[in-house]
Amino acid sequence: MRKFGLVGRNISYSFSRKYFSEKFTSEGINATYENFDLQDIKQFPEVLDKNPELKGLNVTIPYKEVIFPFLDSLDETAQQIGAVNTIKVERNGSLTGYNTDYFGFSEALKPFLKLHHKKALILGTGGASKAVNYALNSLDIKTRLVSRSPSKNAISYQQLSEEILEEHTVIINTTPLGTHPKVEEYPPLPVNYLSSRHLLFDLIYNPPQTALMKLAAARGATVLNGEKMLELQALKAWEIWNRD
Repeated sequence: MRKFGLVGRNISYSFSRKYFSEKFTSEGINATYENFDLQDIKQFPEVLDKNPELKGLNVTIPYKEVIFPFLDSLDETAQQIGAVNTIKVERNGSLTGYNTDYFGFSEALKPFLKLHHKKALILGTGGASKAVNYALNSLDIKTRLVSRSPSKNAISYQQLSEEILEEHTVIINTTPLGTHPKVEEYPPLPVNYLSSRHLLFDLIYNPPQTALMKLAAARGATVLNGEKMLELQALKAWEIWNRD
């Protein structure tokens, strides 16, 4: 029996385990999917040692960037993005890193894009943010990163003006703020500047409608959660794991 799994921290809520377990049952696939909840990425080699039947892994917060030193090779796209969310265990036991987040995000977003959606604000600067940035650039949408503290590559929430929000009509939340159980939290976006021209995509899927999504919807914005993105990136991961 083949085994697959998810590497992350505090991942009991995991979409991936439920999704793949149901897929394996419904399609009669002889495989299992397990959560590997690690408090430190240094524990990762133990996962491999104790589970020699592993054929593939998903990687989530906070390890999408720090997993790199444990991999033997990288897919070109994952290298360009700078984050890995999928690992294939090759026949010789070596590990290849991929990124399927950008694909899932891009395909989930495309049906909702309109002609005026030319510029985007990306809330957060972690591994998911990098995949989102890559996807948006591939769609010819200019991006600007927003973080709690300003840096060379990002502006702060305090710097978000009415003018910036009017110009950037696509907003992507890649932070975990608002995830169950802390559903009342949300990034300090000045939502009073949002309008019906805005498209807000919150990568969170639990709850299905976050506090940020509710606030944006109240201003007339189109809102999406991360469930479709997760399904699409999972299907892409499954495709990668089953390649010869």
